[in-house]
Formats: sequence, C-alpha cells, structure tokens
Amino acid sequence: MEVVVQRAVERLELPRPVIRTSPDEDLVQVVHVPTWLWVDRSAWGPVSVSAAVDGVEVTATAKPRKSVWLMGDGRTVICQGPGTPYSAAHSPRASSPDCGHTYRRASLSAPGGAYTVSVQVTWDVEWHGAGQSGVVPGLVIAAERPLVVDEVQAVVTG
Repeated sequence: MEVVVQRAVERLELPRPVIRTSPDEDLVQVVHVPTWLWVDRSAWGPVSVSAAVDGVEVTATAKPRKSVWLMGDGRTVICQGPGTPYSAAHSPRASSPDCGHTYRRASLSAPGGAYTVSVQVTWDVEWHGAGQSGVVPGLVIAAERPLVVDEVQAVVTG
C-alpha cells in the first residue's frame, strides 16, 4: 500500500503559488503603510489524482493548509489561508484582516534595491483506497519575487 500512496503523491501536480499584494506587487510598497498579502485563488484549492499498482488503486487529494511569507526584511508572516485580496471596500489605511505586513524600513540597502519576498504554501494530502486511508502532511510549494519598499516624505505647508 505504501508504494501506491507514494506513487499517487508523486503524481500530484500542485500549482506554484502566485504572489499578490496591495499595493500591487509591481508597484513600490511604502514604509509604515500596510501591505496586504494573498496567494492568487487559482493556486489555492484541492488537487486530486489516482494511482494504481498491482490492481490496488489509491486516490490522493491535496489541500492547501497555510501560507508562510518571508518578507525579506527578516520578518515572517504566517497565514492560515490564502489571504484576503484587497478591494476598494476597504480603507487604503486598513491592515489585511488575515494576511499582511507593514514594512518599517526601505529596501534601498537590500541587493538590487528590493526585498526578496517568498511564500511557501503547505499542503496536506489525504488518501484512500483498498479500504484504507491516511494523511501525508507538509508538502511545500514555494514562489518568490522582488518587492521594492520606499519611504515617502511629507511636507506640511500652511
């Protein structure tokens, strides 16, 4: 049975996470302004596959459990889901309700002038077949990208 489960798990094609932020990941983030984080919904959902060896068939279903974000500034954000996409229904000053980070320093001194942000999505695989079932926990799929963070200086006139 172990061989069939292993084959099913190996056949799973888990999607690579797509990093999304607000402000948009292609724009500059701003020190002391909340950055919303989320994994694109196309990369967050169950994935199933079946495998058979010597007439024994197993179906394995992987489900994403959490996302761990390494923000590039030494901080880590752990989210118990994909995160909430920002929308105009929220105040621009509001923090994400479930997955966000506020930078305290600009990325000017980081290599290339940008922080390398990565997300690791942890998947758990439930399998069943031949009257048995089990769980294979902790498969990780990751992605990374540069994120520029800058400071904005305000000038008060009056």
